[in-house]
Amino acid sequence: MIKTKKILGLSLFLSTFYLSEVQAESPAYAVQDNTTVYQSKRPDSRLFVSQTVDNEIDRVSKMLKNKKLAWMFSNCLPNTLDTTIHYRTQDGEDDTFVYTGDIHAMWLRDSGAQVWPYLRFAQQDKKLQKMLKGVIRRQIKCILFDPYANAFNDGPTGGYWMSDNTKMKPELHERKWEIDSLCYPIRLAYEYWKVTGDTSVFDDKWVKAVTSILQTFKEQQRKNGLGPYSFMRKTERASDTMLNGGYGHPVKPVGLIASAFRPSDDATTFLFLVPSNFFAVTSLKKAAEILEKVNGEKQLADQCKDLAKEVSDALKKYAVHKHPKYGKIYAFEVDGFGNQLLMDDANVPSLLAMAYLGDVDIKDPIYQNTRRFVWSEDNPYFFKGKAGEGIGGPHIGYNMIWPMSIMMKAFTSRDDKEIKECIIQLLKTDANTGFMHESFHKDNPSDYTRSWFAWQNSLFGELILKLIDDGKIDLLNSIPEIS
Repeated sequence: MIKTKKILGLSLFLSTFYLSEVQAESPAYAVQDNTTVYQSKRPDSRLFVSQTVDNEIDRVSKMLKNKKLAWMFSNCLPNTLDTTIHYRTQDGEDDTFVYTGDIHAMWLRDSGAQVWPYLRFAQQDKKLQKMLKGVIRRQIKCILFDPYANAFNDGPTGGYWMSDNTKMKPELHERKWEIDSLCYPIRLAYEYWKVTGDTSVFDDKWVKAVTSILQTFKEQQRKNGLGPYSFMRKTERASDTMLNGGYGHPVKPVGLIASAFRPSDDATTFLFLVPSNFFAVTSLKKAAEILEKVNGEKQLADQCKDLAKEVSDALKKYAVHKHPKYGKIYAFEVDGFGNQLLMDDANVPSLLAMAYLGDVDIKDPIYQNTRRFVWSEDNPYFFKGKAGEGIGGPHIGYNMIWPMSIMMKAFTSRDDKEIKECIIQLLKTDANTGFMHESFHKDNPSDYTRSWFAWQNSLFGELILKLIDDGKIDLLNSIPEIS
Protein backbone atom coordinates (compact mmCIF):
# COMPACT_ATOMS: atom_id res chain seq x y z
CA MET A 1 0.00 0.00 0.00
CA ILE A 2 1.43 3.39 -0.98
CA LYS A 3 0.00 5.75 1.59
CA THR A 4 2.11 8.91 1.78
CA LYS A 5 0.72 12.28 0.78
CA LYS A 6 3.90 12.84 -1.22
CA ILE A 7 2.90 10.22 -3.81
CA LEU A 8 0.20 10.91 -6.39
CA GLY A 9 -2.41 8.27 -7.10
CA LEU A 10 -5.49 6.64 -5.69
CA SER A 11 -4.65 7.31 -2.05
CA LEU A 12 -4.08 11.02 -2.59
CA PHE A 13 -7.29 11.40 -4.60
CA LEU A 14 -9.44 9.68 -1.99
CA SER A 15 -7.79 11.57 0.86
CA THR A 16 -8.39 14.87 -0.91
CA PHE A 17 -12.02 13.89 -1.51
CA TYR A 18 -12.52 13.16 2.17
CA LEU A 19 -10.95 16.44 3.23
CA SER A 20 -13.15 18.45 0.91
CA GLU A 21 -16.36 16.57 1.69
CA VAL A 22 -16.04 16.08 5.44
CA GLN A 23 -13.21 17.77 7.29
CA ALA A 24 -13.39 21.08 5.47
CA GLU A 25 -16.94 21.54 6.78
CA SER A 26 -15.62 22.10 10.32
CA PRO A 27 -12.24 23.73 11.02
CA ALA A 28 -9.81 22.28 13.51
CA TYR A 29 -10.70 24.95 16.02
CA ALA A 30 -11.70 28.58 16.23
CA VAL A 31 -9.94 31.19 18.34
CA GLN A 32 -12.06 33.70 20.23
CA ASP A 33 -10.62 36.26 22.65
CA ASN A 34 -7.31 34.37 22.76
CA THR A 35 -9.14 31.27 23.98
CA THR A 36 -9.07 28.09 21.93
CA VAL A 37 -12.59 26.80 21.30
CA TYR A 38 -12.56 23.25 20.00
CA GLN A 39 -15.33 22.31 17.62
CA SER A 40 -16.61 18.85 16.72
CA LYS A 41 -15.21 17.36 13.53
CA ARG A 42 -17.75 14.62 13.04
CA PRO A 43 -19.41 14.59 9.61
CA ASP A 44 -23.04 15.64 9.24
CA SER A 45 -23.84 12.45 7.33
CA ARG A 46 -22.58 9.61 9.51
CA LEU A 47 -22.47 6.12 7.98
CA PHE A 48 -23.30 4.28 11.20
CA VAL A 49 -24.74 5.76 14.40
CA SER A 50 -24.57 4.07 17.79
CA GLN A 51 -26.33 5.98 20.53
CA THR A 52 -24.41 3.89 23.08
CA VAL A 53 -21.07 5.03 21.67
CA ASP A 54 -22.32 8.62 21.49
CA ASN A 55 -23.35 8.44 25.14
CA GLU A 56 -19.93 7.13 26.10
CA ILE A 57 -18.24 9.93 24.20
CA ASP A 58 -20.33 12.47 26.12
CA ARG A 59 -19.59 10.77 29.43
CA VAL A 60 -15.84 10.54 28.94
CA SER A 61 -15.52 14.02 27.41
CA LYS A 62 -17.09 15.50 30.53
CA MET A 63 -14.61 13.60 32.70
CA LEU A 64 -11.58 14.93 30.81
CA LYS A 65 -10.49 18.37 31.97
CA ASN A 66 -7.97 18.79 29.16
CA LYS A 67 -10.01 20.39 26.37
CA LYS A 68 -7.85 19.21 23.52
CA LEU A 69 -7.74 15.65 24.84
CA ALA A 70 -11.53 15.58 25.15
CA TRP A 71 -11.84 17.02 21.64
CA MET A 72 -9.47 14.51 20.07
CA PHE A 73 -11.14 11.62 21.89
CA SER A 74 -14.59 12.71 20.69
CA ASN A 75 -13.27 12.97 17.12
CA CYS A 76 -11.23 9.77 17.06
CA LEU A 77 -13.27 7.11 18.85
CA PRO A 78 -16.28 7.29 16.47
CA ASN A 79 -14.28 7.90 13.28
CA THR A 80 -14.58 4.28 12.09
CA LEU A 81 -18.35 4.28 12.66
CA ASP A 82 -18.86 7.72 11.19
CA THR A 83 -16.83 7.35 8.00
CA THR A 84 -15.90 3.74 7.14
CA ILE A 85 -18.73 1.36 8.11
CA HIS A 86 -20.96 0.09 5.30
CA TYR A 87 -23.54 -2.12 6.99
CA ARG A 88 -26.26 -4.03 5.12
CA THR A 89 -27.75 -7.50 4.92
CA GLN A 90 -26.73 -10.00 2.27
CA ASP A 91 -28.58 -13.28 1.73
CA GLY A 92 -30.50 -12.55 4.92
CA GLU A 93 -27.34 -12.18 7.03
CA ASP A 94 -25.57 -9.19 8.56
CA ASP A 95 -22.77 -7.97 6.32
CA THR A 96 -20.38 -5.09 7.03
CA PHE A 97 -17.75 -3.81 4.64
CA VAL A 98 -15.17 -1.55 6.33
CA TYR A 99 -13.02 1.00 4.48
CA THR A 100 -9.55 1.71 5.89
CA GLY A 101 -10.30 5.40 5.40
CA ASP A 102 -8.84 7.15 2.38
CA ILE A 103 -8.46 3.79 0.62
CA HIS A 104 -11.89 2.36 -0.08
CA ALA A 105 -10.95 -1.27 0.43
CA MET A 106 -11.24 -3.63 3.40
CA TRP A 107 -8.10 -4.98 5.02
CA LEU A 108 -8.66 -8.02 7.23
CA ARG A 109 -6.19 -6.59 9.73
CA ASP A 110 -7.39 -3.00 9.74
CA SER A 111 -11.08 -3.81 9.83
CA GLY A 112 -10.62 -6.13 12.80
CA ALA A 113 -8.65 -3.46 14.67
CA GLN A 114 -10.93 -0.58 13.64
CA VAL A 115 -14.07 -2.03 15.23
CA TRP A 116 -12.29 -3.58 18.24
CA PRO A 117 -12.99 -0.66 20.65
CA TYR A 118 -16.74 -1.03 20.09
CA LEU A 119 -16.91 -4.64 21.31
CA ARG A 120 -17.28 -3.44 24.90
CA PHE A 121 -20.66 -1.92 23.99
CA ALA A 122 -22.01 -4.86 21.96
CA GLN A 123 -23.94 -6.54 24.76
CA GLN A 124 -26.04 -3.44 25.48
CA ASP A 125 -26.37 -2.19 21.89
CA LYS A 126 -28.04 -4.75 19.61
CA LYS A 127 -27.68 -2.54 16.55
CA LEU A 128 -23.94 -2.32 17.16
CA GLN A 129 -23.84 -6.07 17.78
CA LYS A 130 -25.38 -6.74 14.36
CA MET A 131 -22.82 -4.49 12.73
CA LEU A 132 -19.96 -6.33 14.45
CA LYS A 133 -21.46 -9.66 13.48
CA GLY A 134 -21.51 -8.35 9.93
CA VAL A 135 -17.77 -7.60 10.07
CA ILE A 136 -17.03 -11.14 11.26
CA ARG A 137 -19.22 -12.66 8.54
CA ARG A 138 -17.59 -10.49 5.87
CA GLN A 139 -14.12 -11.49 7.10
CA ILE A 140 -15.06 -15.16 6.94
CA LYS A 141 -16.27 -14.68 3.36
CA CYS A 142 -12.98 -13.00 2.48
CA ILE A 143 -10.90 -15.82 3.95
CA LEU A 144 -12.95 -18.43 2.09
CA PHE A 145 -12.51 -16.48 -1.13
CA ASP A 146 -8.72 -16.23 -0.82
CA PRO A 147 -6.80 -16.89 2.43
CA TYR A 148 -3.65 -15.36 0.95
CA ALA A 149 -5.15 -11.93 0.27
CA ASN A 150 -4.78 -9.03 2.70
CA ALA A 151 -7.29 -6.55 1.25
CA PHE A 152 -10.60 -6.89 -0.58
CA ASN A 153 -12.90 -4.83 -2.79
CA ASP A 154 -16.63 -4.49 -2.20
CA GLY A 155 -17.43 -6.67 -5.20
CA PRO A 156 -15.50 -7.55 -8.40
CA THR A 157 -14.43 -3.98 -9.11
CA GLY A 158 -10.76 -4.59 -9.93
CA GLY A 159 -8.44 -1.72 -9.14
CA TYR A 160 -4.95 -0.40 -8.75
CA TRP A 161 -3.03 -3.66 -8.33
CA MET A 162 -4.69 -5.95 -10.87
CA SER A 163 -1.39 -6.16 -12.78
CA ASP A 164 0.42 -7.84 -9.86
CA ASN A 165 2.01 -11.16 -10.76
CA THR A 166 0.05 -13.39 -8.40
CA LYS A 167 -3.35 -15.10 -8.55
CA MET A 168 -5.10 -11.74 -8.69
CA LYS A 169 -8.89 -11.47 -9.01
CA PRO A 170 -11.17 -8.41 -9.40
CA GLU A 171 -12.64 -9.04 -5.92
CA LEU A 172 -9.18 -8.45 -4.41
CA HIS A 173 -7.71 -5.02 -3.74
CA GLU A 174 -4.31 -6.50 -2.92
CA ARG A 175 -2.92 -10.01 -2.51
CA LYS A 176 -0.03 -9.71 -0.11
CA TRP A 177 0.31 -12.74 2.15
CA GLU A 178 0.54 -11.60 5.77
CA ILE A 179 0.10 -13.98 8.71
CA ASP A 180 -1.76 -11.39 10.77
CA SER A 181 -4.49 -11.09 8.13
CA LEU A 182 -5.76 -14.49 9.29
CA CYS A 183 -5.21 -13.76 13.00
CA TYR A 184 -7.21 -10.54 13.38
CA PRO A 185 -10.53 -12.17 12.31
CA ILE A 186 -10.05 -14.91 14.94
CA ARG A 187 -9.21 -12.29 17.58
CA LEU A 188 -12.35 -10.31 16.74
CA ALA A 189 -14.67 -13.34 16.59
CA TYR A 190 -13.33 -14.75 19.87
CA GLU A 191 -13.78 -11.49 21.79
CA TYR A 192 -17.22 -10.95 20.23
CA TRP A 193 -18.21 -14.39 21.56
CA LYS A 194 -16.82 -13.67 25.02
CA VAL A 195 -18.60 -10.29 25.25
CA THR A 196 -21.98 -11.21 23.77
CA GLY A 197 -22.27 -14.98 24.18
CA ASP A 198 -23.58 -15.06 20.59
CA THR A 199 -22.45 -18.20 18.76
CA SER A 200 -24.43 -17.66 15.57
CA VAL A 201 -21.33 -16.56 13.64
CA PHE A 202 -19.68 -19.95 14.25
CA ASP A 203 -21.49 -21.85 11.52
CA ASP A 204 -20.23 -24.18 8.80
CA LYS A 205 -18.56 -21.27 7.00
CA TRP A 206 -16.60 -20.47 10.14
CA VAL A 207 -15.39 -24.07 10.39
CA LYS A 208 -14.38 -24.01 6.72
CA ALA A 209 -12.55 -20.70 7.27
CA VAL A 210 -10.54 -22.11 10.19
CA THR A 211 -9.76 -25.17 8.08
CA SER A 212 -8.47 -22.85 5.36
CA ILE A 213 -6.41 -20.85 7.87
CA LEU A 214 -4.86 -24.02 9.23
CA GLN A 215 -4.03 -25.28 5.75
CA THR A 216 -2.50 -21.92 4.77
CA PHE A 217 -0.34 -21.76 7.90
CA LYS A 218 0.91 -25.31 7.27
CA GLU A 219 1.65 -24.56 3.61
CA GLN A 220 3.73 -21.60 4.71
CA GLN A 221 5.79 -23.64 7.11
CA ARG A 222 7.49 -24.58 3.81
CA LYS A 223 8.00 -28.21 4.84
CA ASN A 224 6.82 -29.51 1.47
CA GLY A 225 8.38 -26.99 -0.87
CA LEU A 226 7.66 -23.32 -1.43
CA GLY A 227 3.89 -23.67 -1.38
CA PRO A 228 1.26 -22.27 -3.77
CA TYR A 229 1.78 -18.55 -3.08
CA SER A 230 4.12 -16.16 -4.86
CA PHE A 231 4.01 -12.42 -5.48
CA MET A 232 5.79 -9.94 -7.72
CA ARG A 233 4.96 -6.34 -8.63
CA LYS A 234 6.42 -3.92 -11.14
CA THR A 235 7.49 -1.13 -8.81
CA GLU A 236 10.29 1.23 -7.83
CA ARG A 237 9.79 0.23 -4.18
CA ALA A 238 11.85 -2.83 -3.30
CA SER A 239 9.61 -3.49 -0.28
CA ASP A 240 6.55 -3.83 -2.54
CA THR A 241 7.68 -7.02 -4.25
CA MET A 242 9.27 -10.39 -3.44
CA LEU A 243 12.69 -11.70 -4.45
CA ASN A 244 13.48 -15.05 -6.03
CA GLY A 245 10.60 -15.24 -8.46
CA GLY A 246 8.09 -14.06 -5.88
CA TYR A 247 9.00 -16.49 -3.06
CA GLY A 248 11.37 -14.32 -1.01
CA HIS A 249 14.59 -15.24 0.75
CA PRO A 250 15.03 -18.95 1.48
CA VAL A 251 13.96 -20.27 4.88
CA LYS A 252 14.81 -23.49 6.66
CA PRO A 253 11.67 -25.43 7.64
CA VAL A 254 11.89 -25.38 11.43
CA GLY A 255 8.20 -25.16 12.36
CA LEU A 256 7.73 -21.39 12.01
CA ILE A 257 5.30 -19.86 9.49
CA ALA A 258 6.61 -17.77 6.59
CA SER A 259 5.00 -14.39 6.00
CA ALA A 260 5.73 -12.77 2.66
CA PHE A 261 4.78 -9.34 3.98
CA ARG A 262 4.67 -7.48 7.28
CA PRO A 263 1.58 -5.76 8.76
CA SER A 264 2.92 -2.61 7.09
CA ASP A 265 2.38 -4.36 3.73
CA ASP A 266 6.17 -4.23 3.23
CA ALA A 267 8.02 -7.36 2.16
CA THR A 268 9.78 -9.28 4.91
CA THR A 269 13.56 -9.65 4.78
CA PHE A 270 13.66 -13.01 6.59
CA LEU A 271 10.23 -14.58 6.15
CA PHE A 272 9.75 -15.92 9.66
CA LEU A 273 8.25 -12.73 11.08
CA VAL A 274 8.48 -13.22 14.85
CA PRO A 275 5.64 -11.04 16.22
CA SER A 276 3.24 -12.46 13.63
CA ASN A 277 4.22 -16.01 14.57
CA PHE A 278 3.48 -15.19 18.21
CA PHE A 279 0.10 -13.83 17.06
CA ALA A 280 -0.56 -17.06 15.16
CA VAL A 281 0.04 -19.12 18.32
CA THR A 282 -2.56 -17.27 20.41
CA SER A 283 -4.99 -17.13 17.48
CA LEU A 284 -4.82 -20.87 16.92
CA LYS A 285 -5.49 -21.47 20.61
CA LYS A 286 -8.55 -19.19 20.49
CA ALA A 287 -9.83 -20.92 17.36
CA ALA A 288 -9.38 -24.28 19.07
CA GLU A 289 -11.41 -23.17 22.08
CA ILE A 290 -14.30 -22.07 19.87
CA LEU A 291 -14.14 -25.24 17.79
CA GLU A 292 -14.29 -27.40 20.93
CA LYS A 293 -16.89 -25.53 22.97
CA VAL A 294 -19.18 -24.30 20.20
CA ASN A 295 -18.70 -26.50 17.15
CA GLY A 296 -17.79 -29.81 18.75
CA GLU A 297 -14.95 -30.12 16.22
CA LYS A 298 -12.39 -31.80 18.47
CA GLN A 299 -10.20 -33.16 15.67
CA LEU A 300 -9.83 -29.76 14.01
CA ALA A 301 -9.31 -28.12 17.41
CA ASP A 302 -6.52 -30.57 18.20
CA GLN A 303 -4.84 -29.75 14.89
CA CYS A 304 -4.94 -26.04 15.80
CA LYS A 305 -3.45 -26.75 19.23
CA ASP A 306 -0.75 -29.00 17.77
CA LEU A 307 0.32 -26.33 15.28
CA ALA A 308 0.28 -23.67 18.00
CA LYS A 309 2.62 -25.78 20.12
CA GLU A 310 4.93 -26.47 17.19
CA VAL A 311 5.23 -22.77 16.35
CA SER A 312 5.64 -21.84 20.03
CA ASP A 313 8.45 -24.35 20.49
CA ALA A 314 10.19 -23.07 17.35
CA LEU A 315 9.93 -19.47 18.59
CA LYS A 316 11.69 -20.43 21.81
CA LYS A 317 14.50 -22.02 19.82
CA TYR A 318 14.98 -19.56 16.95
CA ALA A 319 13.44 -16.16 17.86
CA VAL A 320 15.60 -15.20 20.84
CA HIS A 321 18.80 -13.19 20.38
CA LYS A 322 21.45 -12.56 23.04
CA HIS A 323 22.12 -8.84 22.73
CA PRO A 324 25.38 -7.48 24.26
CA LYS A 325 23.54 -4.46 25.72
CA TYR A 326 20.00 -5.64 26.49
CA GLY A 327 20.45 -9.33 27.21
CA LYS A 328 17.99 -11.80 25.69
CA ILE A 329 15.59 -10.09 23.27
CA TYR A 330 13.21 -11.22 20.54
CA ALA A 331 14.42 -10.79 16.97
CA PHE A 332 12.04 -9.18 14.49
CA GLU A 333 12.60 -11.71 11.70
CA VAL A 334 14.56 -14.96 11.40
CA ASP A 335 15.11 -17.52 8.65
CA GLY A 336 15.81 -20.77 10.51
CA PHE A 337 19.39 -20.82 9.22
CA GLY A 338 20.60 -18.68 12.11
CA ASN A 339 20.13 -15.25 10.55
CA GLN A 340 18.18 -12.72 12.60
CA LEU A 341 16.98 -9.17 11.88
CA LEU A 342 17.06 -6.87 14.91
CA MET A 343 14.57 -4.01 14.55
CA ASP A 344 10.91 -3.24 15.08
CA ASP A 345 8.24 -1.76 12.85
CA ALA A 346 5.43 0.51 14.02
CA ASN A 347 2.59 -1.63 12.69
CA VAL A 348 0.70 -4.14 14.84
CA PRO A 349 1.63 -6.94 15.39
CA SER A 350 5.09 -5.72 16.31
CA LEU A 351 7.58 -6.69 18.97
CA LEU A 352 6.42 -3.76 21.11
CA ALA A 353 2.75 -4.67 20.62
CA MET A 354 3.03 -8.35 21.60
CA ALA A 355 1.94 -7.61 25.17
CA TYR A 356 -0.96 -5.45 23.90
CA LEU A 357 -2.24 -8.35 21.78
CA GLY A 358 -1.77 -10.77 24.67
CA ASP A 359 0.80 -12.84 22.79
CA VAL A 360 3.36 -12.57 25.61
CA ASP A 361 3.08 -11.76 29.30
CA ILE A 362 3.93 -8.12 29.93
CA LYS A 363 6.18 -9.32 32.78
CA ASP A 364 8.15 -11.65 30.49
CA PRO A 365 11.79 -10.54 31.01
CA ILE A 366 12.67 -11.18 27.36
CA TYR A 367 9.76 -8.97 26.29
CA GLN A 368 10.81 -6.23 28.72
CA ASN A 369 14.37 -6.36 27.37
CA THR A 370 12.96 -6.24 23.85
CA ARG A 371 10.77 -3.28 24.75
CA ARG A 372 13.82 -1.32 25.92
CA PHE A 373 15.67 -2.22 22.74
CA VAL A 374 12.93 -1.22 20.29
CA TRP A 375 12.41 2.15 22.03
CA SER A 376 16.03 3.14 21.62
CA GLU A 377 18.39 4.31 18.93
CA ASP A 378 19.67 0.73 18.71
CA ASN A 379 16.47 0.01 16.76
CA PRO A 380 17.21 1.24 13.20
CA TYR A 381 13.61 2.45 12.84
CA PHE A 382 13.44 4.43 16.07
CA PHE A 383 13.46 8.16 15.35
CA LYS A 384 13.83 11.08 17.75
CA GLY A 385 13.54 14.76 16.90
CA LYS A 386 12.14 18.15 17.87
CA ALA A 387 8.51 17.00 17.62
CA GLY A 388 8.83 13.70 19.42
CA GLU A 389 10.16 10.17 19.39
CA GLY A 390 8.85 6.82 18.28
CA ILE A 391 9.08 3.94 15.86
CA GLY A 392 8.52 4.14 12.12
CA GLY A 393 9.39 1.68 9.38
CA PRO A 394 10.45 1.35 5.74
CA HIS A 395 6.86 1.81 4.55
CA ILE A 396 7.15 5.59 4.89
CA GLY A 397 10.89 5.81 5.45
CA TYR A 398 13.42 7.80 7.39
CA ASN A 399 12.43 10.16 10.22
CA MET A 400 8.69 9.43 10.04
CA ILE A 401 7.21 8.39 13.40
CA TRP A 402 3.96 6.45 13.62
CA PRO A 403 1.56 7.55 16.39
CA MET A 404 0.59 3.87 16.57
CA SER A 405 3.98 3.12 18.13
CA ILE A 406 3.50 5.83 20.76
CA MET A 407 0.09 4.36 21.58
CA MET A 408 1.59 0.87 21.83
CA LYS A 409 4.18 2.19 24.26
CA ALA A 410 1.36 3.60 26.40
CA PHE A 411 -0.72 0.42 26.15
CA THR A 412 2.21 -1.70 27.34
CA SER A 413 3.57 0.67 29.98
CA ARG A 414 3.47 0.12 33.74
CA ASP A 415 4.89 3.60 34.43
CA ASP A 416 2.47 6.54 34.85
CA LYS A 417 5.17 9.06 33.92
CA GLU A 418 5.83 7.20 30.67
CA ILE A 419 2.11 6.98 29.87
CA LYS A 420 1.64 10.69 30.49
CA GLU A 421 4.57 11.52 28.19
CA CYS A 422 2.99 9.39 25.45
CA ILE A 423 -0.38 11.17 25.70
CA ILE A 424 1.27 14.59 25.67
CA GLN A 425 3.23 13.65 22.55
CA LEU A 426 0.06 12.44 20.81
CA LEU A 427 -1.67 15.73 21.65
CA LYS A 428 1.25 17.72 20.31
CA THR A 429 1.65 15.89 17.01
CA ASP A 430 -1.85 15.93 15.48
CA ALA A 431 -0.96 19.09 13.51
CA ASN A 432 -4.08 20.70 15.06
CA THR A 433 -6.36 18.43 13.02
CA GLY A 434 -7.93 16.59 15.94
CA PHE A 435 -7.09 13.21 14.41
CA MET A 436 -4.27 10.69 14.41
CA HIS A 437 -2.24 10.28 11.24
CA GLU A 438 -0.33 7.40 9.76
CA SER A 439 3.00 9.08 10.48
CA PHE A 440 4.56 12.48 11.16
CA HIS A 441 8.06 13.88 10.69
CA LYS A 442 10.17 13.74 13.84
CA ASP A 443 10.87 17.49 13.57
CA ASN A 444 7.57 18.73 12.13
CA PRO A 445 4.11 17.33 12.97
CA SER A 446 2.61 19.27 10.05
CA ASP A 447 4.55 17.00 7.70
CA TYR A 448 2.36 13.91 8.02
CA THR A 449 0.87 11.08 5.95
CA ARG A 450 -2.80 10.06 5.63
CA SER A 451 -5.33 12.56 6.91
CA TRP A 452 -7.98 9.85 7.11
CA PHE A 453 -6.70 6.61 8.64
CA ALA A 454 -9.44 5.13 10.79
CA TRP A 455 -7.38 2.42 12.53
CA GLN A 456 -5.15 4.92 14.32
CA ASN A 457 -8.17 7.04 15.27
CA SER A 458 -10.00 4.05 16.76
CA LEU A 459 -6.83 3.02 18.58
CA PHE A 460 -6.49 6.44 20.23
CA GLY A 461 -10.07 6.21 21.47
CA GLU A 462 -9.39 2.68 22.74
CA LEU A 463 -6.30 3.88 24.62
CA ILE A 464 -8.17 6.63 26.45
CA LEU A 465 -10.94 4.20 27.42
CA LYS A 466 -8.37 1.71 28.73
CA LEU A 467 -6.64 4.34 30.83
CA ILE A 468 -9.96 5.35 32.35
CA ASP A 469 -10.77 1.67 33.00
CA ASP A 470 -7.38 1.39 34.71
CA GLY A 471 -8.27 4.24 37.08
CA LYS A 472 -5.94 6.78 35.47
CA ILE A 473 -8.38 9.67 35.06
CA ASP A 474 -6.28 11.75 37.48
CA LEU A 475 -3.24 11.11 35.29
CA LEU A 476 -5.16 12.26 32.20
CA ASN A 477 -6.45 15.33 34.01
CA SER A 478 -2.94 16.29 35.12
CA ILE A 479 -1.93 16.88 31.49
CA PRO A 480 -1.58 20.63 30.81
CA GLU A 481 -3.48 22.28 27.97
CA ILE A 482 -1.60 22.08 24.69
CA SER A 483 -2.18 24.53 21.88
